[in-house]
Amino acid sequence: MITKRYSLLELNRLVRESIEFEMPDAYWVEAELSECRESRGHCYMELIQKDELSATPVAKAQAKCWANKWLAIRPYFERTTGQQLHAGMKVLLQVCPQFHEAYGFSWIVNDIDPTYTIGDMARKRQEIIQKLKTEGVFDLQKELRLPLFCQHIAVISSQTAAGYGDFCNQLADNPYGFQFETQLFPAIMQGEGVEQSIIAALERIYDTDYDAVVIIRGGGATSDMSGFDTLALAENVANFPIPIITGIGHERDESILDMVSHVRVKTPTAAAALLIEHLKEVLDIIDNSQELITRYAQQKLSTLNSQLAIVSESIPRLFSLVKTRQESKLDIFEQRMRTSIERRLTSESHKIELISEKLKALDPTLLLARGYSITMLNGRAVKDASTLPPGTEIETRLAKGTIHSIIK
Repeated sequence: MITKRYSLLELNRLVRESIEFEMPDAYWVEAELSECRESRGHCYMELIQKDELSATPVAKAQAKCWANKWLAIRPYFERTTGQQLHAGMKVLLQVCPQFHEAYGFSWIVNDIDPTYTIGDMARKRQEIIQKLKTEGVFDLQKELRLPLFCQHIAVISSQTAAGYGDFCNQLADNPYGFQFETQLFPAIMQGEGVEQSIIAALERIYDTDYDAVVIIRGGGATSDMSGFDTLALAENVANFPIPIITGIGHERDESILDMVSHVRVKTPTAAAALLIEHLKEVLDIIDNSQELITRYAQQKLSTLNSQLAIVSESIPRLFSLVKTRQESKLDIFEQRMRTSIERRLTSESHKIELISEKLKALDPTLLLARGYSITMLNGRAVKDASTLPPGTEIETRLAKGTIHSIIK
């Protein structure tokens, strides 16, 4: 049997009174922000706690920080931590419970301890840095070298950022008249989406022939650097094959992105100054090399001229000496040739005499004078009588006279 009935308002009022009576104090609570937004000067948060092993949410609650508190808490927190409150950040909040009959339960934030967040941020940064070192990619960009003529530059920045304009103006107005070619790859440089936006820009640059990549942010809030402290962005930059120069923060703000880049400078104009100075150093090297080459050529020419003068002076003396030697050699050669020719003539004359004697011995007229004769047929000596048929006319030569005969 129903003893008493409550209206919803009465029941909610009872809950409110019970909470106010049982929990009158403020409490410090550790939680992770799953959502954080501002509206009309107030800050609305969604708090979450995850299971350490599975990362499954085990508790959720709404929290509000009214404008009269938020206007004091926010600048102090950002100044101390160097970052804005954002989703995924762990915080230590001082809260008190509030139950409203019409709007339900929420925690009212009275204070935020920035030192707790700094500790958690530092721990996360160290975990990312350690992972990069374990993977062996932390110093990969440092091993790259800027090309000697580093003039074709890819720029990752917000198109409307004042720093981008300062960077381009600095390059264009350099005192040496160097010509640079820049191409902007627009990206989100603060707030949500920094990581994915910059990674997407790097992917567009990857297969190009740029000499260097410059990531600049000038003009953004120094309290919003969390997007540059992510593992995915650091891994992409560390493994990028082109040298990356970063100018995204101020002197005291060094992000993980700065740590893994090829060179980190303070501002966009400092990045431009670095590129100009690099090209100036190359020009100095060329000028110095030209001077050294000119000096060496002049010294070499002077040495060769001296050697040529010495050779020129010695040529007449050397020519006279060579001429004397050659004339002496010619005289000796002429004498040897004359002797050799005389010997050869004597030898050949003796041979001719021997041949003449032999020819005389073979002279047919001598045989005819001794009583021999020679039978001829058509001007040739007949050696075989059987070759002469009857009726053949032959000629017989004697020492004195010739006889003509016919074979019968």
